[in-house]
Amino acid sequence: MKYDLTANSKIYKMKKEFRTTFRVSIAAMMLLMLLCQDTYSQSDGLTLENALSMAYSNSPTIRRTILSLTRSEELLVAQRAALKSSFSLNVTPFSYREGRDFNTNFGAFYRTEDLQSSAQFNIVQPIVATDATVSLVNSFGWRNYYNERNEGNPLFPATTSTFTNNLSLKLDQPIFTYNRTKLQLSQLEFNLENTKISHELSKLTLERSVTQSFYSVYQQQQSLEIAKKAYDNMLESYEVSKAKAEAGISADVELYQAELNLANSRSDYENRLVSLENVKDDFKVLVGMSLYDDFIALPDISVDTIAVDIAFAIEQGLNNRLELRQRQISIETAQFDMIQTMAMNEFKGSVGLSLGLTGDDQQFGQIYDTPARNQSVMLNLTVPLWDWGEKKARIKATEASIQTQEIALQDEENSIVLGIRKVYRNLLNLRNQIEIAKRSTVNADLTYQINLEKYKNGDLTGLDLSKSQEQLSQSQISYTNALISYKLELLNLKIQTLYDFEKKQSVTPIITIQTVK
Repeated sequence: MKYDLTANSKIYKMKKEFRTTFRVSIAAMMLLMLLCQDTYSQSDGLTLENALSMAYSNSPTIRRTILSLTRSEELLVAQRAALKSSFSLNVTPFSYREGRDFNTNFGAFYRTEDLQSSAQFNIVQPIVATDATVSLVNSFGWRNYYNERNEGNPLFPATTSTFTNNLSLKLDQPIFTYNRTKLQLSQLEFNLENTKISHELSKLTLERSVTQSFYSVYQQQQSLEIAKKAYDNMLESYEVSKAKAEAGISADVELYQAELNLANSRSDYENRLVSLENVKDDFKVLVGMSLYDDFIALPDISVDTIAVDIAFAIEQGLNNRLELRQRQISIETAQFDMIQTMAMNEFKGSVGLSLGLTGDDQQFGQIYDTPARNQSVMLNLTVPLWDWGEKKARIKATEASIQTQEIALQDEENSIVLGIRKVYRNLLNLRNQIEIAKRSTVNADLTYQINLEKYKNGDLTGLDLSKSQEQLSQSQISYTNALISYKLELLNLKIQTLYDFEKKQSVTPIITIQTVK
C-alpha cells in the first residue's frame, strides 16, 4: 500500500494552523474574560430595594398617577373651600346719564341728568346639611338727579341728592329634591379615593415588573458565571487532552473533541454575556437608570420554608384587596347616577325668605332716622307634566349599570380567590422543585468530578465529559431558576393578599378621606 506523503503533509499543516488559530482565539477569549471581570468589579452593587426606590421616583406611570392624585386632591380642596363663607364687594364708583325723557302727563320731553355711585357687600354661606344658601347683603348708594320739568316748582325741586342703604338677610332653600351640594362633595371624595387606590395599584404593578426584571438580570449573571466555570472546566480538560496527545497516550481525535468542546463552551459564554447586557438595558429603561451606567444585581434569594394557611390567605385577600374597594366605589357612583336620573323632570320647589331694612336721606348721618322694613316670602314649585317616558327609560338604563357593577364585584371576588389558590399550589410545587434541583446539582457536580478523573485516566471520552459538564451547568441553572421562581411567587402571594407572609404583617396602604358632614 502506498501513502500520499504530500497529502499527509497538507493535512498536518492544516491541523497545525487550526491549533495555532485556536490557541490565539483562546488567548483573546481569556483577555475578554479578564476585561469583563474588571468591568464587573468596578460596577456598583444594586439591591432590589434600591431598584424599587429608583423606579418609584423615575417611572412615567407612577409620575402620571401622582399628577392625577394631585388633581383630585386639589379639586376636593377647592370644593371644600367653596363651602365656607364667601365675601365679595361690587363697586360702581361713577355712573352718569344725560338724556331726554318723555312725560306722558304733559306730553312733552324734558332733559334729565342722573349721577350715581354705589357699592354692594355680600356674605354668602352655603348650608351643606340642607343644600340651602344664606346671604347677607348690604347695598349703599348716592344719587344726584336733575329733571328739567321741575324747574320753578316749589314742591318738587329740579335737583335732588340722596343717600340710600339697604341691609337684608336672605335664605334660599330647595325642597322636594336631593341635596346637590352633598352629592357633588361625595363624588369628589370617591374620585380622590379611587385615584389613591389606582396609585397604590400602579406601585404594586411596578414592584412586580421591577422584581421580575431584577431577577432576570440575576439569572443571566448566574448563567454567565456558570458558563465561565464550564469554560474553565473545558479548558482544564483541553490541557489534559493536549498533554496526553503530545505524549502519544491518546489519539488525536480526543484532542480534536476537546478543542471542539472548548470552542462550544467559549461560544456559550459569549452568548450568555450578550444576553446579560440585553436584560440589563431593559432593566435600566424600566427603573430610569442611565444606559451608560453598569451595575451588579445583589438579590436575597435565601429561601426559608414558609407555612401558608390557604384559608387565612383568602381571608386577607378578600379583606385587603384594593380592587374590591374600587368596585364598591363604582357601585356608589352608579347609585349617585340613579339619584340624578330620578331627579329628571321631578316635582321640586324652593322657598325664598328675605328680611331687611331700607333707609334714605339727603344727609348721610340721617339715613336710618326713619327706616323702612322690607320682607318677602316666596314659594316656587316646578311640576312636571309629561316627558314621553324619558325618565323611566333612563332609570332602567341606570339600574342595568348598577347591576353590571355588582356582577363585576362578584367576579372580582372570585378572581381573587382563584388567584390565591393558584399561587398557593405553585408555592407547594416550587418547594419540591427546589429540593429536587438542589439534590440534582449536588449529584451532577459529583458525577462531573468522577468523570473528570476517568477522563484524565483515559477511561472516558471527551464527548462524554462534555455531556457531563452540560448536565452540571443545566442543573445549576435549574436550581437558581427554582429559587427565583419561589421568590417571585412569594411576591405574587403578597400582591394577591396584600399580606407579607415572610414578615407576617399586612402591607395594605392606609387610604383615608376626610369627609364633610
